Amino acid sequence: MHIHYISEQNSILNHFLAQIRDVNIQKDSMRFRKNIERIGEIMAYELSKTLDYKKIDVQTPLGIKHTTTIAEPVVLCSILRAGLALHQGFMNFFDNAENGFVSAYRHHYNNDDKFEILVEYQAAPSFEGKNLILIDPMLATGQSLVAVLHKLHLEQKPKEIHIAVVIATPEGIQYLEENVPENCHLWVAALDDKLNEHNYIVPGLGDAGDLAYGIKL
Repeated sequence: MHIHYISEQNSILNHFLAQIRDVNIQKDSMRFRKNIERIGEIMAYELSKTLDYKKIDVQTPLGIKHTTTIAEPVVLCSILRAGLALHQGFMNFFDNAENGFVSAYRHHYNNDDKFEILVEYQAAPSFEGKNLILIDPMLATGQSLVAVLHKLHLEQKPKEIHIAVVIATPEGIQYLEENVPENCHLWVAALDDKLNEHNYIVPGLGDAGDLAYGIKL
């Protein structure tokens, strides 16, 4: 798996990352969603540099311009519901992309810290031979992403697989390395310290879905 850490060099990305973590700022859900969306735009731009391009000729009012465009179609696929704001950021840049959505959540079958990942809802286009970008803001244990990717990947074979996350842990990255194809790309906006005893990211930012869309029952 190829890993890309995009906040190692200081940029406006670090400003947005700081705001989504700040307990005094993240309470504004509209601002939280917008900052996640902005992070998605930055990540989409950085990811776009690694895609394959083809030469095209564009007719301008005064002549012909020789330029390039993305060679293969892009499919954006988000894990509901936390991935929606990040998805919007990617869609702002990949505006011709097809879009897919999958549900995945932790099911605590004994009401304790042990859980299994349930993947139930899926609405996605064909991504055979296309660039699949799987979007989820938080890479904690990595089990949700692997469960979704296995479900999608069993049915079709994309040209390339890109996984985009805002915050990741070393444990989650290791789990992905052990369970996803070697030709996957992982895009990480920020690498955090660890998981706590409840498998939540530390220092993290809290529950991204709740911060963006309200506390769930």
